[in-house]
Amino acid sequence: MPRDTAHDDVMRSTRRKFIRAGLGCVAGFSLGPVLSGCKTMKIDPPADSIGFQVYTVRGEFSRDVPGTLKRLAEIGYKAVEFWDYGGTPKVYKDYTAQDLRKFLDDFGLKCCGMHLQLKALDKENLARTVETNQTLGSEFLNLAAAKKEMGTEGGIAGLADILNRTATEIKKDKLAVGYHAHPFDFEKIKSRFAWELLFEKLLPEVNMQMDVGNCLSGNGDPVAMLKEFPGRTRTIHIKEHKDKTFESDYYKEVFLLCETVSHTKWYIVEMGGTLGNGFKVPEEALEKLHRLGK
Repeated sequence: MPRDTAHDDVMRSTRRKFIRAGLGCVAGFSLGPVLSGCKTMKIDPPADSIGFQVYTVRGEFSRDVPGTLKRLAEIGYKAVEFWDYGGTPKVYKDYTAQDLRKFLDDFGLKCCGMHLQLKALDKENLARTVETNQTLGSEFLNLAAAKKEMGTEGGIAGLADILNRTATEIKKDKLAVGYHAHPFDFEKIKSRFAWELLFEKLLPEVNMQMDVGNCLSGNGDPVAMLKEFPGRTRTIHIKEHKDKTFESDYYKEVFLLCETVSHTKWYIVEMGGTLGNGFKVPEEALEKLHRLGK
Protein backbone atom coordinates (compact mmCIF):
# COMPACT_ATOMS: atom_id res chain seq x y z
CA MET A 1 0.00 0.00 0.00
CA PRO A 2 1.22 3.58 -0.58
CA ARG A 3 2.99 5.17 2.39
CA ASP A 4 2.42 8.82 1.55
CA THR A 5 -1.15 9.60 2.58
CA ALA A 6 -1.84 13.10 3.88
CA HIS A 7 -2.36 11.85 7.43
CA ASP A 8 0.90 9.89 7.47
CA ASP A 9 2.80 12.88 6.08
CA VAL A 10 1.53 15.15 8.85
CA MET A 11 2.30 12.61 11.56
CA ARG A 12 5.80 11.94 10.22
CA SER A 13 6.56 15.65 9.92
CA THR A 14 5.48 16.26 13.53
CA ARG A 15 7.50 13.28 14.75
CA ARG A 16 10.56 14.40 12.79
CA LYS A 17 10.53 17.82 14.46
CA PHE A 18 10.11 16.29 17.92
CA ILE A 19 12.90 13.74 17.49
CA ARG A 20 15.32 16.23 15.94
CA ALA A 21 14.79 18.72 18.73
CA GLY A 22 15.46 15.99 21.28
CA LEU A 23 18.52 14.71 19.50
CA GLY A 24 19.91 18.22 19.27
CA CYS A 25 19.79 18.74 23.02
CA VAL A 26 21.00 15.27 23.94
CA ALA A 27 23.74 14.79 21.39
CA GLY A 28 25.00 18.34 20.90
CA PHE A 29 27.62 18.08 23.62
CA SER A 30 29.03 14.74 22.42
CA LEU A 31 30.10 16.17 19.06
CA GLY A 32 32.65 18.55 20.51
CA PRO A 33 33.32 21.97 19.02
CA VAL A 34 31.34 21.22 15.88
CA LEU A 35 28.05 21.35 17.78
CA SER A 36 28.30 23.60 20.78
CA GLY A 37 24.81 23.22 22.23
CA CYS A 38 21.11 23.54 21.55
CA LYS A 39 21.03 27.33 21.32
CA THR A 40 23.51 27.48 18.44
CA MET A 41 22.28 24.52 16.44
CA LYS A 42 20.12 24.95 13.38
CA ILE A 43 17.89 21.99 12.65
CA ASP A 44 15.97 22.75 9.51
CA PRO A 45 16.03 20.00 6.88
CA PRO A 46 13.14 20.24 4.44
CA ALA A 47 10.08 18.06 4.78
CA ASP A 48 9.90 15.02 2.50
CA SER A 49 13.68 14.89 2.22
CA ILE A 50 14.23 11.22 1.33
CA GLY A 51 15.14 10.38 -2.25
CA PHE A 52 16.26 7.21 -3.97
CA GLN A 53 19.15 6.38 -6.32
CA VAL A 54 17.53 4.62 -9.27
CA TYR A 55 20.69 2.62 -10.02
CA THR A 56 19.79 0.26 -7.19
CA VAL A 57 16.60 -0.76 -9.02
CA ARG A 58 18.28 -0.70 -12.44
CA GLY A 59 16.97 -4.16 -13.30
CA GLU A 60 13.40 -3.01 -12.80
CA PHE A 61 14.10 0.32 -14.49
CA SER A 62 15.51 -1.36 -17.59
CA ARG A 63 12.25 -3.31 -18.04
CA ASP A 64 9.71 -0.64 -17.11
CA VAL A 65 10.78 2.97 -16.61
CA PRO A 66 7.41 4.54 -15.72
CA GLY A 67 6.35 1.49 -13.70
CA THR A 68 9.52 1.66 -11.61
CA LEU A 69 9.10 5.36 -10.86
CA LYS A 70 5.45 4.80 -9.98
CA ARG A 71 6.36 1.98 -7.59
CA LEU A 72 9.00 4.09 -5.82
CA ALA A 73 6.41 6.83 -5.34
CA GLU A 74 3.91 4.31 -3.99
CA ILE A 75 6.49 3.03 -1.50
CA GLY A 76 6.82 6.59 -0.24
CA TYR A 77 9.97 8.06 -1.77
CA LYS A 78 9.67 11.74 -2.61
CA ALA A 79 12.42 12.03 -5.21
CA VAL A 80 14.80 10.06 -7.38
CA GLU A 81 18.38 10.50 -8.53
CA PHE A 82 19.27 9.26 -12.00
CA TRP A 83 22.65 7.80 -12.94
CA ASP A 84 25.32 7.50 -15.64
CA TYR A 85 24.45 10.56 -17.70
CA GLY A 86 27.09 11.47 -20.27
CA GLY A 87 25.83 14.76 -21.67
CA THR A 88 23.82 13.12 -24.46
CA PRO A 89 20.41 14.14 -25.91
CA LYS A 90 18.78 11.06 -24.37
CA VAL A 91 19.02 10.48 -20.63
CA TYR A 92 18.27 6.76 -20.55
CA LYS A 93 17.82 4.53 -23.60
CA ASP A 94 15.28 6.38 -25.78
CA TYR A 95 13.96 8.54 -22.95
CA THR A 96 14.61 12.28 -23.04
CA ALA A 97 14.62 14.59 -20.04
CA GLN A 98 11.14 15.75 -21.08
CA ASP A 99 9.87 12.15 -21.06
CA LEU A 100 11.26 11.48 -17.61
CA ARG A 101 10.00 14.78 -16.23
CA LYS A 102 6.48 13.90 -17.32
CA PHE A 103 6.71 10.62 -15.40
CA LEU A 104 8.02 12.43 -12.34
CA ASP A 105 5.18 14.93 -12.45
CA ASP A 106 2.60 12.18 -13.03
CA PHE A 107 3.73 10.30 -9.91
CA GLY A 108 4.44 13.29 -7.67
CA LEU A 109 8.21 12.80 -7.62
CA LYS A 110 11.03 15.32 -7.67
CA CYS A 111 14.53 14.86 -9.09
CA CYS A 112 17.04 15.21 -6.26
CA GLY A 113 20.09 15.04 -8.53
CA MET A 114 21.87 13.22 -11.29
CA HIS A 115 25.06 11.16 -11.36
CA LEU A 116 27.27 12.17 -14.26
CA GLN A 117 30.10 10.74 -16.25
CA LEU A 118 33.09 13.08 -16.42
CA LYS A 119 32.45 13.76 -20.11
CA ALA A 120 29.11 15.35 -19.21
CA LEU A 121 31.13 18.26 -17.82
CA ASP A 122 33.24 18.71 -20.95
CA LYS A 123 32.88 22.13 -22.54
CA GLU A 124 31.08 20.72 -25.58
CA ASN A 125 28.54 18.87 -23.39
CA LEU A 126 28.03 21.16 -20.41
CA ALA A 127 25.23 23.27 -21.93
CA ARG A 128 23.19 20.15 -22.69
CA THR A 129 23.92 18.74 -19.23
CA VAL A 130 22.64 21.95 -17.67
CA GLU A 131 19.52 21.96 -19.86
CA THR A 132 18.81 18.31 -19.06
CA ASN A 133 19.01 18.91 -15.32
CA GLN A 134 16.90 22.04 -15.52
CA THR A 135 14.22 20.12 -17.41
CA LEU A 136 14.23 17.40 -14.75
CA GLY A 137 14.16 19.95 -11.95
CA SER A 138 17.51 18.70 -10.66
CA GLU A 139 19.71 21.11 -8.73
CA PHE A 140 22.68 18.81 -8.17
CA LEU A 141 25.02 17.62 -10.95
CA ASN A 142 27.17 15.07 -9.14
CA LEU A 143 30.18 13.49 -10.79
CA ALA A 144 29.72 9.80 -10.06
CA ALA A 145 33.40 8.86 -9.89
CA ALA A 146 36.87 9.69 -11.16
CA LYS A 147 39.03 6.76 -10.06
CA LYS A 148 42.03 7.53 -12.26
CA GLU A 149 42.16 11.19 -11.30
CA MET A 150 41.79 10.43 -7.59
CA GLY A 151 44.88 8.22 -7.60
CA THR A 152 47.52 10.95 -7.72
CA GLU A 153 48.04 14.48 -6.43
CA GLY A 154 48.30 15.77 -9.98
CA GLY A 155 45.09 14.03 -11.00
CA ILE A 156 43.28 15.43 -7.97
CA ALA A 157 44.46 18.94 -8.79
CA GLY A 158 43.21 18.59 -12.37
CA LEU A 159 39.86 17.24 -11.21
CA ALA A 160 39.51 20.11 -8.75
CA ASP A 161 40.08 22.57 -11.60
CA ILE A 162 37.28 20.95 -13.63
CA LEU A 163 34.82 20.96 -10.73
CA ASN A 164 35.66 24.53 -9.69
CA ARG A 165 35.34 25.80 -13.26
CA THR A 166 32.01 24.02 -13.63
CA ALA A 167 30.74 25.37 -10.32
CA THR A 168 31.52 28.90 -11.45
CA GLU A 169 29.95 28.45 -14.88
CA ILE A 170 26.65 26.97 -13.67
CA LYS A 171 26.18 29.23 -10.67
CA LYS A 172 24.15 31.61 -12.84
CA ASP A 173 21.80 28.71 -13.58
CA LYS A 174 21.28 28.11 -9.84
CA LEU A 175 22.80 24.63 -10.14
CA ALA A 176 25.57 22.97 -8.17
CA VAL A 177 28.19 20.50 -9.28
CA GLY A 178 29.36 17.83 -6.85
CA TYR A 179 31.49 14.73 -6.36
CA HIS A 180 30.24 11.37 -5.08
CA ALA A 181 32.20 9.14 -2.71
CA HIS A 182 33.52 5.68 -3.60
CA PRO A 183 35.84 3.42 -1.57
CA PHE A 184 38.89 4.36 -3.68
CA ASP A 185 38.47 8.01 -2.67
CA PHE A 186 39.73 7.02 0.78
CA GLU A 187 43.06 5.61 -0.28
CA LYS A 188 45.89 7.44 1.45
CA ILE A 189 48.24 9.78 -0.40
CA LYS A 190 51.04 11.01 1.86
CA SER A 191 49.02 10.05 4.94
CA ARG A 192 45.90 11.92 3.80
CA PHE A 193 42.69 10.63 2.26
CA ALA A 194 42.47 11.45 -1.42
CA TRP A 195 39.00 12.78 -0.54
CA GLU A 196 40.51 15.36 1.79
CA LEU A 197 43.06 16.46 -0.79
CA LEU A 198 40.27 17.02 -3.31
CA PHE A 199 37.86 18.94 -1.10
CA GLU A 200 40.60 21.17 0.26
CA LYS A 201 40.99 22.42 -3.31
CA LEU A 202 37.30 22.78 -4.10
CA LEU A 203 35.11 25.84 -3.79
CA PRO A 204 32.64 25.62 -0.90
CA GLU A 205 29.68 25.51 -3.30
CA VAL A 206 30.82 22.17 -4.78
CA ASN A 207 28.54 19.54 -3.26
CA MET A 208 30.40 16.99 -1.12
CA GLN A 209 28.14 14.01 -1.77
CA MET A 210 29.29 11.66 0.95
CA ASP A 211 28.26 8.01 0.60
CA VAL A 212 28.34 6.57 4.09
CA GLY A 213 28.55 2.92 3.04
CA ASN A 214 31.14 3.50 0.31
CA CYS A 215 33.30 5.56 2.63
CA LEU A 216 33.21 2.88 5.32
CA SER A 217 33.99 0.19 2.72
CA GLY A 218 37.14 2.12 1.83
CA ASN A 219 38.15 2.36 5.50
CA GLY A 220 37.28 6.03 5.53
CA ASP A 221 35.48 7.97 8.26
CA PRO A 222 32.22 9.61 7.10
CA VAL A 223 31.63 11.35 10.42
CA ALA A 224 35.11 12.86 10.39
CA MET A 225 34.62 14.12 6.84
CA LEU A 226 31.28 15.74 7.68
CA LYS A 227 32.96 17.52 10.58
CA GLU A 228 36.05 18.51 8.60
CA PHE A 229 34.00 20.01 5.77
CA PRO A 230 30.87 21.47 7.41
CA GLY A 231 28.10 22.97 5.32
CA ARG A 232 29.12 21.15 2.15
CA THR A 233 27.05 17.95 2.05
CA ARG A 234 23.81 19.12 0.50
CA THR A 235 22.96 15.57 -0.61
CA ILE A 236 24.18 12.37 1.01
CA HIS A 237 23.90 8.70 0.07
CA ILE A 238 22.88 6.49 2.95
CA LYS A 239 23.12 2.73 3.06
CA GLU A 240 23.55 0.31 5.93
CA HIS A 241 27.03 -1.14 6.43
CA LYS A 242 27.55 -4.17 8.69
CA ASP A 243 26.54 -3.14 12.21
CA LYS A 244 26.04 0.48 11.19
CA THR A 245 22.32 0.23 10.54
CA PHE A 246 20.02 3.23 10.32
CA GLU A 247 18.95 2.57 13.93
CA SER A 248 22.55 2.48 15.22
CA ASP A 249 24.22 5.16 17.32
CA TYR A 250 26.63 5.67 14.44
CA TYR A 251 23.89 6.73 12.04
CA LYS A 252 22.32 8.82 14.78
CA GLU A 253 25.46 10.96 14.68
CA VAL A 254 25.46 11.03 10.87
CA PHE A 255 21.85 12.21 10.80
CA LEU A 256 22.50 14.83 13.46
CA LEU A 257 25.45 16.27 11.55
CA CYS A 258 23.40 16.34 8.37
CA GLU A 259 20.57 18.15 10.09
CA THR A 260 22.74 20.72 11.85
CA VAL A 261 26.11 21.62 10.33
CA SER A 262 26.08 19.99 6.90
CA HIS A 263 23.13 21.85 5.32
CA THR A 264 21.89 18.55 3.89
CA LYS A 265 18.82 18.87 1.69
CA TRP A 266 18.34 15.25 0.61
CA TYR A 267 18.99 11.87 2.14
CA ILE A 268 19.34 9.53 -0.85
CA VAL A 269 18.84 5.84 -0.15
CA GLU A 270 21.07 3.54 -2.20
CA MET A 271 20.00 0.06 -1.18
CA GLY A 272 18.51 -2.53 -3.50
CA GLY A 273 18.21 -6.19 -4.42
CA THR A 274 20.63 -8.29 -6.45
CA LEU A 275 21.41 -6.65 -9.81
CA GLY A 276 18.80 -4.00 -9.09
CA ASN A 277 15.84 -6.37 -9.05
CA GLY A 278 12.90 -6.13 -6.69
CA PHE A 279 11.59 -3.43 -4.36
CA LYS A 280 11.71 -5.22 -1.00
CA VAL A 281 15.02 -3.71 0.15
CA PRO A 282 14.10 -0.11 -0.81
CA GLU A 283 10.76 -0.52 0.94
CA GLU A 284 12.32 -1.89 4.13
CA ALA A 285 14.93 0.89 4.14
CA LEU A 286 12.28 3.60 3.97
CA GLU A 287 10.22 1.93 6.68
CA LYS A 288 13.23 2.07 9.00
CA LEU A 289 13.82 5.74 8.22
CA HIS A 290 10.17 6.57 8.86
CA ARG A 291 10.34 4.80 12.22
CA LEU A 292 13.23 7.11 13.07
CA GLY A 293 11.11 10.15 12.21
CA LYS A 294 12.76 10.88 8.86
